[in-house]
Amino acid sequence: MTTPTARRPTHAVFVLAYGTPAKLEDIEPYYTHIRGGRPPSPPALADLVERYRRVGGQTPLLAISQQVADAIQIWLDDLAPGACRVYLGMKHWHPFIGDVTRQMLDDGITHVTAVVLAPHYSRYSLEGYRKYIKQALAADGRTLELDFIESWHNNPHYHDLMLERIAAARTQLPADVRDDALVLFSAHSLPEKIVALGDPYPDYLRDSARAIATRGGIDRWDFCYQSAGQTGEPWLGPDILDKLETLHAQGTRAVVSVPFGFVAEHLEVLWDIDTEAQDKAGELGMALTRIQMPNADAAFVAVVADVIASAAGPWRS
Repeated sequence: MTTPTARRPTHAVFVLAYGTPAKLEDIEPYYTHIRGGRPPSPPALADLVERYRRVGGQTPLLAISQQVADAIQIWLDDLAPGACRVYLGMKHWHPFIGDVTRQMLDDGITHVTAVVLAPHYSRYSLEGYRKYIKQALAADGRTLELDFIESWHNNPHYHDLMLERIAAARTQLPADVRDDALVLFSAHSLPEKIVALGDPYPDYLRDSARAIATRGGIDRWDFCYQSAGQTGEPWLGPDILDKLETLHAQGTRAVVSVPFGFVAEHLEVLWDIDTEAQDKAGELGMALTRIQMPNADAAFVAVVADVIASAAGPWRS
C-alpha cells in the first residue's frame, strides 16, 4: 500500500524587499541594476562602497527579510496547513523577483498574493516590484493570478508598533530633555517630479505620520525626507540634515528619529540615520536617538500577517 502524495499548494505569498549586496564586490552590479543598467560614475560608486565599508561591508536586510518570510510561513501553516507557500524576492539583488517568479511557476503556483516590506505606496518605487513580476511572466509565457497589496501605511497595528518603538526610544534620551523631545518621522526621498504626476506618496507619508502622532497623543512631531539620490534633479525635501539644523535654530534640544518609511536595518538606516544624522545632531549639540527597527520581530511579523489576512486567499476560508 502506498502513501498518497501530498498535494502541492497552488497559492503563494510573495514577500518582497529592496535588496542589498552581500559583499563589497557586489556593489557595482547592484548599483548598476538600481540605475536601470547604467553603470554609476567612479566617484558615485566609490562613495557607496565607502558607506557600506563603514557599516561593516554589508547590511542584514536579506537575512531579516528571510526571517520575516519564514515566520509568515509558520503563521500560514498554523492557519491553513499546506495551503500556501511563502517565497522571498528582491527588487535589485539576489534572489531577484524575476527568478523567483519563474520558480513559483515551476512549482505549480497559480495564485500569488504579493506584499512589499515598505508601508507607503508610490507609483515611482513600489510599482517597480509589480513590474518585475509582470516582466518575468511575459518573458515566460505562463500566467498566474496576482493580488498585489499596494499599501499598508494605515494599518492600526503598524501604528501601534511605531508608538511602542517611539516610547522605548524616548527613554534612551537624557532625562532633562526626554519629555520635550521632538519626534521626527522620515522616509526615503523621491524625485520632485512625482508631485506633478500626482503620485500619492507624499500625502500617504504625512497622513500616516499624523495618524501615528494623533493615536499616541504626540504633540511635538515633524516630518522630513532622507536618502535622496544624486541624479542632478530636485528631490523631495527637506532633507533630514537640513531639518535638524532648522529644529536646532528653533530651540529643539532632542529628537527621536522615526524612519518609518523603512522596516529593517539597511544602509538608509545604518548610514543615513545612525551615521550622518547622528553626526549632524552631535555638531549641533542636540541629542538624537533612533527607534528600534521592526526587522523580523514578532510584533512586526504580526503586522505583516494582518496585512496579508486582509487579502483574498486560502487563509480566509
